[in-house]
Amino acid sequence: MTAAFIRGKRRRAAAAVGAVTFGLVALSACDKPTPLATVTVGTNTVTTEAVCLDEGTKLDEAALTKCLSSKAPKTIKVKPGDKVRVGVEPKIADEGWIVATGGVQKTAQTKQTYTSLDGQSLFVNQQAQRMEKTTVLSVVTSDGVWNVKLELDND
Repeated sequence: MTAAFIRGKRRRAAAAVGAVTFGLVALSACDKPTPLATVTVGTNTVTTEAVCLDEGTKLDEAALTKCLSSKAPKTIKVKPGDKVRVGVEPKIADEGWIVATGGVQKTAQTKQTYTSLDGQSLFVNQQAQRMEKTTVLSVVTSDGVWNVKLELDND
C-alpha cells in the first residue's frame, strides 16, 4: 500500500513539473504586448495596439508614411458634436505623442495620457475643403503609430 502511495506522489510531482515547464515554454514564445491607445466617443470605446512600433528607433519618413496609411484595425462612430477622447498608456505619454487624421497633425505634442478633441473637426479635409465620411485617427510617437478608423454618423 505504501509503495502505490509513493508512486502516486511521484506521478503527481512529475505532472506538476511538466505543467510548469510547459507554461514557461509557452510564455517565452509570446511576443511582448505593445502599449495601447484608447479612443472613446460617448459611451463607446476601442483600444488598439500599434500598427507600427520599433521601440527606441525613430521611424523614418517612409516608414511613418506607411504606418499612417496602414489599415485601422478598429472602428468607432462619431456623431456631429461628439467629443473624441484619446488616451494612451504612460509608456507612450512619457515619450510624447500627437494626434493626426489624414496625415495632418491635429494636436501639439503632449506628455499627458489623455486629450479631448472636437469630433466633427477631425473629418474636415482641409485640402479638398470638404467633410469626409471616414478618417483614420492616428496616435503618433517618434517610434510608433496607433490607428483607429472614425466613421461620421449623421443619424
